[in-house]
Amino acid sequence: MDYSIRGNDIIVSEPNLSLDETLDCGQAFRWQKIASDYECTYEGNFLNSSLKVSQERKGIFVFHNTSEADFLDKWVDYFDFNTDYSEIKRRLSEDATLSKACGFAGGIRLLRQDSWECLISFIISQNNNIPRIKGIIARLCEHYGGRFPDAEELSAENADSLSYLRSGFRAKYIEDAAAQTASGEIDLSAIRRMPIEDARTALKAIKGVGPKVAECVLLFGMYRTEAFPLDVWMKRVMEQYYPSGFPDFAKDIGGIAQQYLFHYIRCNS
Repeated sequence: MDYSIRGNDIIVSEPNLSLDETLDCGQAFRWQKIASDYECTYEGNFLNSSLKVSQERKGIFVFHNTSEADFLDKWVDYFDFNTDYSEIKRRLSEDATLSKACGFAGGIRLLRQDSWECLISFIISQNNNIPRIKGIIARLCEHYGGRFPDAEELSAENADSLSYLRSGFRAKYIEDAAAQTASGEIDLSAIRRMPIEDARTALKAIKGVGPKVAECVLLFGMYRTEAFPLDVWMKRVMEQYYPSGFPDFAKDIGGIAQQYLFHYIRCNS
Protein backbone atom coordinates (compact mmCIF):
# COMPACT_ATOMS: atom_id res chain seq x y z
CA MET A 1 0.00 0.00 0.00
CA ASP A 2 1.23 3.46 -0.96
CA TYR A 3 -0.49 6.75 -0.26
CA SER A 4 -0.24 10.44 -1.04
CA ILE A 5 -2.04 13.58 0.08
CA ARG A 6 -4.25 15.53 -2.33
CA GLY A 7 -5.80 18.55 -0.67
CA ASN A 8 -7.96 17.24 2.18
CA ASP A 9 -7.96 13.68 0.83
CA ILE A 10 -5.68 10.68 1.16
CA ILE A 11 -5.07 8.87 -2.14
CA VAL A 12 -4.30 5.20 -1.66
CA SER A 13 -2.78 2.82 -4.18
CA GLU A 14 -3.57 -0.80 -3.28
CA PRO A 15 -4.11 -3.42 -6.00
CA ASN A 16 -5.56 -5.98 -3.58
CA LEU A 17 -8.70 -4.07 -2.61
CA SER A 18 -12.18 -3.73 -4.05
CA LEU A 19 -14.61 -1.62 -2.03
CA ASP A 20 -17.62 -3.54 -3.33
CA GLU A 21 -16.10 -6.91 -2.49
CA THR A 22 -14.82 -5.82 0.93
CA LEU A 23 -17.49 -3.47 2.30
CA ASP A 24 -20.59 -5.24 0.98
CA CYS A 25 -19.71 -8.91 1.48
CA GLY A 26 -21.35 -9.43 4.87
CA GLN A 27 -18.40 -8.97 7.21
CA ALA A 28 -19.38 -5.45 8.36
CA PHE A 29 -22.79 -3.77 8.44
CA ARG A 30 -22.28 -0.03 8.90
CA TRP A 31 -21.33 0.78 5.31
CA GLN A 32 -23.73 2.16 2.70
CA LYS A 33 -23.04 2.58 -0.99
CA ILE A 34 -23.95 6.08 -2.20
CA ALA A 35 -24.21 7.72 -5.60
CA SER A 36 -21.08 9.47 -6.84
CA ASP A 37 -19.00 10.21 -9.93
CA TYR A 38 -16.48 7.55 -8.90
CA GLU A 39 -16.57 3.85 -9.73
CA CYS A 40 -18.15 3.45 -6.30
CA THR A 41 -18.36 5.35 -3.03
CA TYR A 42 -19.20 4.20 0.48
CA GLU A 43 -20.01 6.02 3.70
CA GLY A 44 -19.63 4.22 6.98
CA ASN A 45 -18.32 4.04 10.49
CA PHE A 46 -15.77 2.26 12.59
CA LEU A 47 -16.79 2.78 16.21
CA ASN A 48 -17.32 6.55 16.43
CA SER A 49 -15.19 7.47 13.41
CA SER A 50 -16.97 8.10 10.13
CA LEU A 51 -15.47 7.80 6.67
CA LYS A 52 -16.36 8.47 3.06
CA VAL A 53 -14.19 6.44 0.71
CA SER A 54 -14.30 6.08 -3.07
CA GLN A 55 -12.78 3.78 -5.64
CA GLU A 56 -11.45 6.15 -8.30
CA ARG A 57 -10.35 3.31 -10.56
CA LYS A 58 -9.00 -0.17 -10.06
CA GLY A 59 -6.41 -0.06 -7.29
CA ILE A 60 -6.80 3.66 -6.55
CA PHE A 61 -8.90 4.94 -3.63
CA VAL A 62 -9.84 8.33 -2.21
CA PHE A 63 -10.25 8.69 1.55
CA HIS A 64 -12.25 11.91 1.57
CA ASN A 65 -11.60 14.68 4.10
CA THR A 66 -9.21 12.49 6.05
CA SER A 67 -6.12 13.75 7.80
CA GLU A 68 -2.88 11.85 7.48
CA ALA A 69 -2.93 11.22 11.24
CA ASP A 70 -6.42 9.70 11.15
CA PHE A 71 -5.55 7.62 8.12
CA LEU A 72 -2.44 6.19 9.79
CA ASP A 73 -3.99 5.82 13.25
CA LYS A 74 -7.34 4.28 12.25
CA TRP A 75 -7.89 3.34 8.65
CA VAL A 76 -4.59 1.64 7.81
CA ASP A 77 -5.31 -0.91 10.51
CA TYR A 78 -9.04 -1.17 9.80
CA PHE A 79 -8.46 -2.00 6.12
CA ASP A 80 -5.57 -4.31 7.05
CA PHE A 81 -3.23 -2.37 4.78
CA ASN A 82 -0.13 -3.70 6.54
CA THR A 83 -0.88 -7.26 5.43
CA ASP A 84 0.47 -8.49 2.09
CA TYR A 85 -2.57 -9.96 0.36
CA SER A 86 -0.55 -10.73 -2.76
CA GLU A 87 1.45 -13.18 -0.67
CA ILE A 88 -1.71 -14.58 0.95
CA LYS A 89 -3.25 -15.23 -2.46
CA ARG A 90 -0.01 -16.74 -3.72
CA ARG A 91 -0.05 -19.18 -0.82
CA LEU A 92 -3.71 -20.04 -1.21
CA SER A 93 -3.35 -20.54 -4.97
CA GLU A 94 -1.39 -23.73 -4.37
CA ASP A 95 -4.89 -25.25 -4.22
CA ALA A 96 -6.83 -25.28 -7.51
CA THR A 97 -10.20 -24.27 -6.05
CA LEU A 98 -8.71 -21.53 -3.90
CA SER A 99 -6.79 -20.27 -6.91
CA LYS A 100 -10.07 -19.81 -8.79
CA ALA A 101 -11.68 -18.13 -5.78
CA CYS A 102 -8.79 -15.70 -5.32
CA GLY A 103 -8.90 -14.84 -9.01
CA PHE A 104 -12.64 -14.25 -8.92
CA ALA A 105 -12.80 -12.01 -5.84
CA GLY A 106 -9.22 -10.93 -5.31
CA GLY A 107 -10.20 -7.54 -3.91
CA ILE A 108 -11.57 -8.87 -0.63
CA ARG A 109 -9.69 -7.84 2.49
CA LEU A 110 -10.40 -8.74 6.09
CA LEU A 111 -11.58 -5.69 8.02
CA ARG A 112 -10.12 -5.36 11.52
CA GLN A 113 -13.28 -4.56 13.43
CA ASP A 114 -13.95 -3.80 17.08
CA SER A 115 -14.73 -7.01 18.96
CA TRP A 116 -17.68 -5.58 20.92
CA GLU A 117 -19.39 -4.07 17.89
CA CYS A 118 -18.70 -7.26 15.95
CA LEU A 119 -20.21 -9.44 18.69
CA ILE A 120 -23.48 -7.51 18.74
CA SER A 121 -23.57 -7.27 14.93
CA PHE A 122 -23.27 -11.02 14.45
CA ILE A 123 -25.76 -11.79 17.20
CA ILE A 124 -28.15 -9.62 15.17
CA SER A 125 -27.12 -11.42 11.96
CA GLN A 126 -28.59 -14.77 12.99
CA ASN A 127 -31.23 -16.06 10.54
CA ASN A 128 -31.23 -12.62 8.97
CA ASN A 129 -30.36 -10.93 5.66
CA ILE A 130 -27.86 -8.12 5.13
CA PRO A 131 -30.35 -5.26 4.50
CA ARG A 132 -32.30 -6.12 7.65
CA ILE A 133 -29.11 -6.50 9.72
CA LYS A 134 -28.00 -3.06 8.55
CA GLY A 135 -31.40 -1.62 9.43
CA ILE A 136 -31.33 -2.99 12.99
CA ILE A 137 -27.80 -1.71 13.60
CA ALA A 138 -28.70 1.68 12.11
CA ARG A 139 -31.65 1.97 14.52
CA LEU A 140 -29.39 1.04 17.43
CA CYS A 141 -26.85 3.71 16.52
CA GLU A 142 -29.57 6.30 15.85
CA HIS A 143 -30.97 5.65 19.33
CA TYR A 144 -27.52 6.48 20.75
CA GLY A 145 -26.99 9.68 18.81
CA GLY A 146 -25.33 8.12 15.77
CA ARG A 147 -22.71 6.09 17.59
CA PHE A 148 -22.44 2.45 18.54
CA PRO A 149 -23.17 2.10 22.29
CA ASP A 150 -20.61 0.50 24.54
CA ALA A 151 -21.41 -2.51 26.73
CA GLU A 152 -22.11 -0.41 29.83
CA GLU A 153 -24.64 1.72 28.00
CA LEU A 154 -26.34 -1.23 26.38
CA SER A 155 -26.46 -3.18 29.67
CA ALA A 156 -28.97 -0.63 30.95
CA GLU A 157 -31.42 -1.96 28.35
CA ASN A 158 -33.44 -5.17 28.36
CA ALA A 159 -35.29 -7.16 25.74
CA ASP A 160 -38.42 -5.05 26.19
CA SER A 161 -36.66 -1.68 26.02
CA LEU A 162 -34.88 -2.83 22.87
CA SER A 163 -38.20 -3.17 21.03
CA TYR A 164 -37.30 -0.10 18.93
CA LEU A 165 -34.73 -2.28 17.15
CA ARG A 166 -37.40 -4.64 15.83
CA SER A 167 -34.83 -7.40 16.21
CA GLY A 168 -37.22 -10.12 17.39
CA PHE A 169 -35.76 -13.02 19.41
CA ARG A 170 -32.27 -11.50 19.11
CA ALA A 171 -33.09 -8.80 21.69
CA LYS A 172 -32.69 -11.22 24.61
CA TYR A 173 -29.31 -12.27 23.24
CA ILE A 174 -28.20 -8.63 22.96
CA GLU A 175 -29.32 -8.12 26.56
CA ASP A 176 -27.25 -11.08 27.78
CA ALA A 177 -24.14 -10.11 25.80
CA ALA A 178 -24.27 -6.56 27.15
CA ALA A 179 -24.80 -7.69 30.74
CA GLN A 180 -21.97 -10.23 30.70
CA THR A 181 -19.55 -7.88 28.94
CA ALA A 182 -20.34 -4.89 31.14
CA SER A 183 -19.91 -6.96 34.31
CA GLY A 184 -16.56 -8.34 33.15
CA GLU A 185 -17.86 -11.91 33.12
CA ILE A 186 -17.05 -11.85 29.41
CA ASP A 187 -13.68 -10.19 28.74
CA LEU A 188 -13.33 -9.77 24.98
CA SER A 189 -9.72 -8.61 25.22
CA ALA A 190 -8.81 -11.76 27.14
CA ILE A 191 -10.75 -13.97 24.73
CA ARG A 192 -8.81 -12.48 21.81
CA ARG A 193 -5.57 -13.83 23.37
CA MET A 194 -6.85 -17.30 24.31
CA PRO A 195 -6.02 -20.50 22.45
CA ILE A 196 -8.62 -20.80 19.72
CA GLU A 197 -10.66 -23.62 21.29
CA ASP A 198 -10.81 -21.81 24.64
CA ALA A 199 -11.88 -18.63 22.86
CA ARG A 200 -14.68 -20.48 21.07
CA THR A 201 -15.92 -21.93 24.36
CA ALA A 202 -15.82 -18.54 26.10
CA LEU A 203 -17.84 -16.83 23.37
CA LYS A 204 -20.43 -19.59 23.33
CA ALA A 205 -21.14 -18.85 27.01
CA ILE A 206 -23.15 -15.87 25.72
CA LYS A 207 -26.78 -16.68 25.01
CA GLY A 208 -27.44 -17.05 21.31
CA VAL A 209 -23.77 -17.38 20.35
CA GLY A 210 -23.39 -20.68 18.57
CA PRO A 211 -20.51 -22.02 16.49
CA LYS A 212 -21.04 -19.78 13.46
CA VAL A 213 -21.42 -16.52 15.41
CA ALA A 214 -18.40 -17.40 17.56
CA GLU A 215 -16.28 -18.01 14.44
CA CYS A 216 -17.43 -14.71 12.91
CA VAL A 217 -16.54 -12.76 16.05
CA LEU A 218 -13.15 -14.44 16.22
CA LEU A 219 -12.41 -13.76 12.56
CA PHE A 220 -13.91 -10.33 12.00
CA GLY A 221 -13.71 -8.86 15.50
CA MET A 222 -10.51 -10.39 16.82
CA TYR A 223 -8.49 -11.04 13.63
CA ARG A 224 -8.10 -14.71 14.45
CA THR A 225 -7.43 -15.76 10.88
CA GLU A 226 -7.61 -19.46 11.75
CA ALA A 227 -11.33 -19.07 12.55
CA PHE A 228 -13.51 -20.58 9.83
CA PRO A 229 -17.23 -19.63 9.79
CA LEU A 230 -19.48 -22.23 8.20
CA ASP A 231 -22.84 -21.19 6.77
CA VAL A 232 -24.95 -22.93 4.14
CA TRP A 233 -22.69 -21.73 1.32
CA MET A 234 -19.48 -22.78 3.01
CA LYS A 235 -20.89 -26.16 3.94
CA ARG A 236 -21.53 -26.68 0.22
CA VAL A 237 -17.93 -25.70 -0.51
CA MET A 238 -16.61 -28.17 2.04
CA GLU A 239 -18.83 -30.99 0.81
CA GLN A 240 -18.04 -30.40 -2.86
CA TYR A 241 -14.36 -29.44 -2.82
CA TYR A 242 -12.92 -30.50 0.54
CA PRO A 243 -14.71 -33.66 1.70
CA SER A 244 -11.50 -34.80 3.42
CA GLY A 245 -11.01 -31.48 5.19
CA PHE A 246 -9.56 -28.06 4.44
CA PRO A 247 -5.92 -28.07 3.24
CA ASP A 248 -3.47 -28.05 6.15
CA PHE A 249 -1.16 -25.53 4.49
CA ALA A 250 -3.90 -22.88 4.56
CA LYS A 251 -5.48 -23.49 7.96
CA ASP A 252 -3.68 -20.61 9.70
CA ILE A 253 -5.30 -18.20 7.20
CA GLY A 254 -8.43 -20.26 6.69
CA GLY A 255 -10.67 -17.36 7.63
CA ILE A 256 -9.28 -15.22 4.81
CA ALA A 257 -9.56 -18.18 2.44
CA GLN A 258 -13.17 -18.57 3.55
CA GLN A 259 -13.92 -15.03 2.39
CA TYR A 260 -12.68 -15.77 -1.12
CA LEU A 261 -14.49 -19.11 -1.25
CA PHE A 262 -17.75 -17.71 0.08
CA HIS A 263 -17.89 -14.98 -2.53
CA TYR A 264 -16.86 -17.38 -5.31
CA ILE A 265 -19.45 -20.07 -4.58
CA ARG A 266 -22.27 -17.63 -3.86
CA CYS A 267 -21.77 -15.81 -7.15
CA ASN A 268 -21.18 -18.90 -9.29
CA SER A 269 -23.88 -21.29 -8.11
